[in-house]
Amino acid sequence: MAPNSKTCTGAQFAAECKTAAQAAPFINASFKTYGITSAGEAAALISLMAFESGDFKYNTNHFPGRPGQGTRNMQMPPFNLEYAKSIPALKDGLAKAGTDVKKVLELLTSKGEYDFGSAAWFMKNKCKKEVREGLKKGTTEAWKMYITECIGTTVTQERQTGWEKAAKAMGVPGH
Repeated sequence: MAPNSKTCTGAQFAAECKTAAQAAPFINASFKTYGITSAGEAAALISLMAFESGDFKYNTNHFPGRPGQGTRNMQMPPFNLEYAKSIPALKDGLAKAGTDVKKVLELLTSKGEYDFGSAAWFMKNKCKKEVREGLKKGTTEAWKMYITECIGTTVTQERQTGWEKAAKAMGVPGH
């Protein structure tokens, strides 16, 4: 699924890098926490995180370097603040961070469970029911709706290749 996630050797942002083996427990826990129950939803989330983080090599937007954008799905700062507010354990840290987008991101990237949990949180809280239902069926059309309507970006061949690899690895029917 994320072919370059076997090692962090030579990673440009080594402190941010996680291997697939390190990421997997956090990703699986986020699926449980946020009710991700289908292989199609899981494949969509994993392919998004792998794409956005360069196969888990970084968790902060370095390209082009938007302050406050990050976590493994490269979530935008307003969503990071909303996500952080949903985590009771971050209450004190958020009080200190205020609206400083970099400090909020630091809170979220300080623990793997938060860093890798943002994508599943976003799917649960920001994606339309129709998109999630479509992903449960595992169709590429549903995945395209997820990318364009939920994530709000463009379908590219590179993104679609990642989805197809993840869908096949997750055993999504038809892949």
